[in-house]
Amino acid sequence: MSDLSFPLAQALPWVYALSLLAAAFLRAGRIWWPARGAGFVGLALAFAAWLQAAAHGFEGDRLGLAMIALVSLLALVIIEYSRRYLEGEPGQRRYVLALLGTLAAVATVVTSTDLFLLVGAWIASSLCLHPLLTFYRERPQARVVAHKKFLASRLADACLLLAAFLLVQASGDSAIPAITHALEVRLQATGQLGWDLQLAACLMALAVILKSAQLPVHGWLIQVMEAPTPVSALLHAGLVNLGGFLILRFAPLFSASVSAQSLLVIVGGGTAVLAALVMMTRVSIKVRLAWSTCAQMGLMLLECGLGLYELALVHLLAHSLYKAHAFLTAGETVAQSRHQALYPSAPSPDLLSLVSALLLSGLALLLVKGAWDALWPGHALPLVALAILAVGLAPWCLRRGPLPYGVAMFVLLVGAYLLWHQAAAWLLRSTPTVAPLPLTLLALGLFLGLYLVQALILTRPKGGLARRLYPLAFAGFYLDEHFTRLTFRLWAASPPQASSRVAGDQP
Repeated sequence: MSDLSFPLAQALPWVYALSLLAAAFLRAGRIWWPARGAGFVGLALAFAAWLQAAAHGFEGDRLGLAMIALVSLLALVIIEYSRRYLEGEPGQRRYVLALLGTLAAVATVVTSTDLFLLVGAWIASSLCLHPLLTFYRERPQARVVAHKKFLASRLADACLLLAAFLLVQASGDSAIPAITHALEVRLQATGQLGWDLQLAACLMALAVILKSAQLPVHGWLIQVMEAPTPVSALLHAGLVNLGGFLILRFAPLFSASVSAQSLLVIVGGGTAVLAALVMMTRVSIKVRLAWSTCAQMGLMLLECGLGLYELALVHLLAHSLYKAHAFLTAGETVAQSRHQALYPSAPSPDLLSLVSALLLSGLALLLVKGAWDALWPGHALPLVALAILAVGLAPWCLRRGPLPYGVAMFVLLVGAYLLWHQAAAWLLRSTPTVAPLPLTLLALGLFLGLYLVQALILTRPKGGLARRLYPLAFAGFYLDEHFTRLTFRLWAASPPQASSRVAGDQP
């Protein structure tokens, strides 16, 4: 990563921090003014930072630029939605201050070039989110879930702090470019990481796993629906994605640590598979969206563990935008789901059709890879990434419609992915990395196994596999129950407070 950072990008956290100070001293009826102003100024600042980067030939932190564009856009949308959503609610000052504090912390994480500042902002983002999760203090479920998240987050903070101390001790500097340079020097000299950097990579991977709500500490993410809807959008579209960003920021470290890669692939892949199976048993739209986030975070960590950093960045950006839209339009999603349930568009496919669709998708992507390698031999496409894409596009092949239309749409989708892939590679300045063969085979086995199990369940819903698997999947495989008991033994949640209206909270 280059030492050059863009001053306009570094100013984004100050926009939200200064608006927080302004909102703290304004009258109740005007507390949204600085928040809305910060939303518009932040988006304008992100646009100006891109112009500044273009003037310097983009010789700087391109990943940070992409993230501030995402953060500023989501911040503006969530602030505007929250203002209308909470109209007439008590406690709006509390909400605005916590929201702006969270946005300032997240903006600091994605723009910081100092590791200790990044870690401090990482911790602050979780602490500022806590009042949002417990916005309705009188609800016992909200307090229990927030308490579970608090404990998991503090464990993640401890892991990240230890990793930061190890990295700074090994490099002699807390600046992230200096740490990356020291890592490259050690790899060139010895060809491998020492025990200290190996431990730092594993601790950082563990911190990301805890932050991203991976199994078995995922329960708080599923049960956090007691919070207002815009808080859910902020959490699922922003906060849980910070783990993926941290891995991308320290990609050279993870690429050199097989143990950290293995941890990401095993935990992320297992979470993606189990969460996808649990989703099949859920009827609540918001709960299914929460399980979807859990599965998507697992898939993102698996991609990082396989060295598919470009695919992970595309996944991070697309998932953030999709999940923010899905939660903020949850009412429309319910209506669409009911319409699809009442008027199904097509009969359920048989097992042969599902297997044929997978083979057809894989064959088509192999042809695309051959054409790509012939036209652009210097930009190789990883086979494992194409295999994951083939599994994802296989169900779509069943709904392709007329053959010419289906071929055209397939080419359009794959072409869009290839363009995003190249754009992500440009943002990351990354070089292709090859994951260990056992991890690649494990990932492929997980996705193919998931596809076949889902195909059997869909085509034979009353079969023996579906009857044995349904109770376990409906119970979330009983993983959250064990973690909940453990948290209450370690530190029980405090009882809910009585509802009260504080003077000045009313708009």
